[in-house]
Amino acid sequence: MTDGNTVLHTALQAPTALIPWLDPATIIGAAGPWALAVVCFIIFAETGLLVGFLLPGDTLLIIAGLLTHTNNVFGVNIWVVSLLIALSAFIGGEVGYLIGHKGGPAVFERKESGLFSKKNVERTNAFFERFGGLTVILARFVPIVRTFAPVAAGVGHMPWRRYSLYNLIGAMIWGFGLTMIGYLIAYIPWIRDLVVEYIDLILLLVVGGTAVVTLWHYLRERHKAKKEAAAGLDITTDAAEAEALTLDPEVFDRAPDLDGDGKH
Repeated sequence: MTDGNTVLHTALQAPTALIPWLDPATIIGAAGPWALAVVCFIIFAETGLLVGFLLPGDTLLIIAGLLTHTNNVFGVNIWVVSLLIALSAFIGGEVGYLIGHKGGPAVFERKESGLFSKKNVERTNAFFERFGGLTVILARFVPIVRTFAPVAAGVGHMPWRRYSLYNLIGAMIWGFGLTMIGYLIAYIPWIRDLVVEYIDLILLLVVGGTAVVTLWHYLRERHKAKKEAAAGLDITTDAAEAEALTLDPEVFDRAPDLDGDGKH
């Protein structure tokens, strides 16, 4: 069985890298101690900033765990990586809540664009209507919703202590859990060897695929907004509409409707 040092040496010294600037050695040499900080910032931004839904979440966590095992890409053990990522996810959720809590409904008063969509808020509200406060935990696994859920909870003044507890649980299950799953997957020999041999191609697919999906989503939303504007439709969420997007406090106390039958 290939030991960790051999795997790391092979990954870093591979002379046949298809994309030199995506080779792990190049990335480590360029980012150095900042590589983990970059990952943590992306995870923070996905739930702490309203534009975070454009960022890769689940895939990044799995890849971070895989590369920690096969390449030691961050230079620290998996426990440190997983805990720092979970902490970033938690802080992001707290910042998102604070933005909504302090900004109130005015946070939603903006023009439709590739970075904001009223439908995204409505979709998030639908999750709260169905799952109550547990949405804060469940939203971690749902793209777009995990970006808007903290803000929606803040705007609706969900009790902070309860929100923070759910936020912590969600951050640990999602941030710590998925990163650790990526690490454990690398214990499967054929997966580990595949990652080591084709790391440059894998990174290309992850980075390139994420960029394409992000750009497509942005352009689609932007095109939709322009089309509606050209048709004379109102694409700006005014104060009254923003107020209507505010969740009632009772929603956060509601028991979840797990089977989707409309009964809580």
